[in-house]
Amino acid sequence: MTKPVNIRELALGILQEITEEEAYSHVVLREVLEKYQYLEKRDRAFISRVVEGTLEHMIQLDYIIEQFSNVPVYNMKPLIRNLLRMSVYQLKYMDSVPDSAVCNEAVKLAQRRGFYNLKGFVNGVLRNMARRLSQVRYPDPAKEPLHYLSVKYSFPVWMLSKWVAQFGYATTEKICRDSHMEKGTVVRCNLQKASREEIIAELERDGITVREHPYLEYALIISDYNYIRAVSAFKKGWIQVQDISSMLVAEVAAPNWGDYCIDVCAAPGGKALHISEKLMGSGYVEARDISEQKVRLMQENIERSNAINIRAVVKDATLYDEESFQKADIVLADVPCSGLGVIGKKQDIKYKMSEKRQTDIIRLQRKILSVVQEYVRPGGVLIYSTCTVGADENQYNIKWFLENYPFELESIDPYLCDDLKCKTTSGGYIQLLPGVHESDGFFIARLRRLEDEPAYEEESWSETDEPAYEEESWSETEEPAYEEAERLGADVLPYEEPVRFRTELRNEENRPETNPAYEQEKQSESGNRANADWEPSAHYEEDDGMLEAEEGIEYLD
Repeated sequence: MTKPVNIRELALGILQEITEEEAYSHVVLREVLEKYQYLEKRDRAFISRVVEGTLEHMIQLDYIIEQFSNVPVYNMKPLIRNLLRMSVYQLKYMDSVPDSAVCNEAVKLAQRRGFYNLKGFVNGVLRNMARRLSQVRYPDPAKEPLHYLSVKYSFPVWMLSKWVAQFGYATTEKICRDSHMEKGTVVRCNLQKASREEIIAELERDGITVREHPYLEYALIISDYNYIRAVSAFKKGWIQVQDISSMLVAEVAAPNWGDYCIDVCAAPGGKALHISEKLMGSGYVEARDISEQKVRLMQENIERSNAINIRAVVKDATLYDEESFQKADIVLADVPCSGLGVIGKKQDIKYKMSEKRQTDIIRLQRKILSVVQEYVRPGGVLIYSTCTVGADENQYNIKWFLENYPFELESIDPYLCDDLKCKTTSGGYIQLLPGVHESDGFFIARLRRLEDEPAYEEESWSETDEPAYEEESWSETEEPAYEEAERLGADVLPYEEPVRFRTELRNEENRPETNPAYEQEKQSESGNRANADWEPSAHYEEDDGMLEAEEGIEYLD
């Protein structure tokens, strides 16, 4: 006989793993739901909703808790902290759950987990909150605009400060708002196996709602299905789950018949497979990644697609491969990044990321670029892409790269629809923004290796080197977001378009270690455990395939 399962306890355990043990939300949720797949669909949906919703609104939930508790959130026992968070989420966002049930179950759970002496505290805070939740006073957007955005959308202040300086306040709010929107699933049609019309008809026969994507004719947005692996078009290999931003990488790469291509950070293989399809059986694609696990994942997708001109291999992008020297017509460098462009799919990213971690990631990105640029033949193409937003990992990296290696940016206008063309695309890159574009946040740049290479001084690499930032002259009047950012209290330098780059001056007072305001700001960031050990290699090894736990959707980025 199956032992009864407390679904709230399961949700609490998942939140503990994510917030206290730095586990990845989509991985933990998937594993738990697979382990307890015998649960009713209603119970599985409850677990997903509570976990994902608590993560989505965590800074706001902490703000509310501190209106009713004399104990600051970060002084609470971790289990009690997460128990209160998930309970407040149910009170505020789940009308179908009675307030009394939320309070009673939380008290029972506190006692069940060994916190008998704190059950009175949990009961008092939650019952007081249930009576007065509508009376909570939130930050005034006119007086505290950044704090207002942080609490309303649950984004760390340091992240909002950078975005406001780069994109302006209104665009920053669009980015934040978009992360809370429910969206359909974007799929790429494999037109070598079936026509778009056949694929749409097959999907509709399964009762799935289909909408065409405005950016690419072979991209569809689907909804009203239960499990993607049960969809006949998916089982036949006619569709791949892949965001439109990821599809645009292959469009910008624009492979020619017979090209030899290397994808250096390929897992789970979506972009490599897309290029393989564009080659129509010709040429060759080598899809590389760092671990056997990732290569197995890619191989499964390759076999399901029946692709014949692609192979998945284990290779570390940070280690030079002499056999690949100037061998490739196209190199894809979709490098590990902060992932700030896909927060809508992985809400815990915004709490795990910090400025120091981002600096470590930038160092890794530049190390990879310094190695893989050697694989591009003279006249060949390097595609640099990330699933993040902001100049630090994107424009500044491109500026650094052009200063050190014999490449030049090349217009990507010929490969994009009119809706996406802008000042920067003619200059060789595009920054896609959630809420502004109908896509994830994504950066794509196309660089061509010069036929006649100028002489460059060899750059020595050190793992401890700070990414180089130098000051350049510019006019503040050229950047409309600058004055607004300064007025709103954003303390980072603005982002400049289209291909003029301004780099950040890293002086001592701006370093987190020496800035007194840093510690104060850190305390306001829900989920940001600044002292946790973290290495960029660990981020690099983590599987970046995204999965919607409730539906089992794997995103081939």
